[in-house]
Amino acid sequence: MRLTIVGPGRAGGSIAIAAVRAGHQISGVLSRSGDTSFGPLISPDGPLPESDLLLIAVRDDAIIEVAEGLADRVAAIPVAAHLSGFLPLTSLRALAEKGLSIGGFHPLQTLPDPERGADALAGSFVGIDGDALAIDILTHLASSLRMEPFRLDDTIRPAYHAAAAAASNFVLTALATSGDLFESAGVDPRVARPLVERAVANFYDQGALALTGPIARADTDTVIGHLEAARTVSEDVGRQFRLMAEATAIRAGRPDEVGLWT
Repeated sequence: MRLTIVGPGRAGGSIAIAAVRAGHQISGVLSRSGDTSFGPLISPDGPLPESDLLLIAVRDDAIIEVAEGLADRVAAIPVAAHLSGFLPLTSLRALAEKGLSIGGFHPLQTLPDPERGADALAGSFVGIDGDALAIDILTHLASSLRMEPFRLDDTIRPAYHAAAAAASNFVLTALATSGDLFESAGVDPRVARPLVERAVANFYDQGALALTGPIARADTDTVIGHLEAARTVSEDVGRQFRLMAEATAIRAGRPDEVGLWT
């Protein structure tokens, strides 16, 4: 396929690299930075090049404005999709009114930079929805990138995106706090990697039943000692540890334990 990409940042750049590797062609890239790493630059004013799919890979808060700005420049493109996991497809209404089939393509993967992001796409899931033609094109793109597509209905996007944020960002916050504590003890945080990998695997096998540790078993004195140790690292680490400990107590069905941590 021929792809036109608007916003070749971490997500757009990752897809551009992976698409070229899969045998697709980048017809053009619309970039404020003028970066030509991912394909030929498109004039900021002229018509978009002929292509099979327009991918809008800008920030959520810019998608509607970008779609409206492109509406008179897309005569040679039949399908447009955004990469947001949160916004509804109606955010592309301006393009739909020009006759384009519209859809959404949300890679359920962390994309820290285009190169590593492109490597991470294969084997990842991707949420897809839209008009019939858009779904066909986006499903083909997903398959060619060796991704696993699933239907992502507009009505559940906020909860879905919150889940994705919790699964990635909250985990990183917990690991960063753990890393601060390991380093305060003079221990390399990487020693916890096998522990973390096993805990994650246990969750996907057993769900929350896999939860272990002093909070789950109501070992109050140990928890108080943990909280004191976290506070000695810094006020911020102590606060983060406390908040995550409280959340863990709620998840473990022991919310009353929090009141004992004085």
